[in-house]
Amino acid sequence: MNGPNSIAGVILAGGRATRMGGGDKALLPLGGHPMLAHVIDRLRPHVGRLALNANGDASRFAGFGLPVLADTLPDQPGPLAGILAGLEWAAAQGFASMIAVAGDTPFLPDDIVRRLCEDDFTLAASPDPDGTLRQHPTVGRWPVRLRQSLRTSLMNGERKMGRWAQEHGATSVVFTQQPDPFFNVNTPEDLALAESRLRSS
Repeated sequence: MNGPNSIAGVILAGGRATRMGGGDKALLPLGGHPMLAHVIDRLRPHVGRLALNANGDASRFAGFGLPVLADTLPDQPGPLAGILAGLEWAAAQGFASMIAVAGDTPFLPDDIVRRLCEDDFTLAASPDPDGTLRQHPTVGRWPVRLRQSLRTSLMNGERKMGRWAQEHGATSVVFTQQPDPFFNVNTPEDLALAESRLRSS
């Protein structure tokens, strides 16, 4: 069993947010606070240490009081590179595994860490409105023992997070709460929906 101090947490906030016109999605206001603050509040109580993965000037996140991990590979090759940065940081902190979540998912369930710790390597999944199960590769528990294999795959051009995880034994943990706790904000319309959902809750 994994207690709240036995696992690290990393929030992936390194995306380019092209559908939002660029910039940091995680810093957009939601309910009077940066969206990232909502994600931190959901995750921080359940992990031993928490960090952000983001590239560029780290000072823009200074107000959150968290270490900021830049990708350890050049050219921002995507969220898998953020996972690698997180795994290398978690290993240096003495953790055997890491919970990763996306910085644009402000409605994460309260039991996210406990449920993801049901197995060694897990990815979250939830049903679409039509019942089709959809995996969320940016939300999962990753063992730090895979970091060298991941680095090699990235250097060989791998970019598909879900594919890599499945090839290395990841299992799905299904969350059936409604509305979908893994709703992520990609567009201005999504942000408006998130504001409405926050008000209604």
